Amino acid sequence: MALVALVMVVVYGATAVRVWQVARTDDRDKVQAIVVLGASQFDGRPSRVFEARLRHAQALYDQKVAPRIVTVGGGRPGDRFTEAEAGARYLRDHGVPASAVQAVGEGSNTVESLEAASRSLADLTTVVLVTDPWHSLRSRRIATDLGFDAATSPTRSGPVVHSRTTEARYILREAGAYLYYRLFGRGADRDVPDAV
Repeated sequence: MALVALVMVVVYGATAVRVWQVARTDDRDKVQAIVVLGASQFDGRPSRVFEARLRHAQALYDQKVAPRIVTVGGGRPGDRFTEAEAGARYLRDHGVPASAVQAVGEGSNTVESLEAASRSLADLTTVVLVTDPWHSLRSRRIATDLGFDAATSPTRSGPVVHSRTTEARYILREAGAYLYYRLFGRGADRDVPDAV
């Protein structure tokens, strides 16, 4: 029993280290699309977490990393907007041409959102995913499993990167979420990080 516990601790620790390593990777090679993973929105206004992702995606677009930005993420019952719609609206309001923005408003977690994206974006093979640093490993793995040639360019601003304590908490949570995905091939009901 002690051996099993030790193996579990080692696997979890190694996964947390891998989450940290991939979080430090910022791929900016030219791709077909920038895919922004959704986060909470409030009546069409992105949360601070989501806004940080959108600003980063716009910077990548301005640097000509890709000719279009795809926002993903569904809504909760009673919402007037999906996460994808709120993100697309934000980008258009901040100067990204409407023709360069596409919203895929389905999914309540990373797996569901990227599955919807893979159905809607059958013409795409190469993408760069924009999310929080700690979410990069899991989102890249899911996208790769769905057939994308996926890279990551995480945001370096926003609430999830403001302190070492916050970073450590999200690394540990994402290690668990990544292992859950690898074991069960699906996401939890709602993803981390907390919406703020």
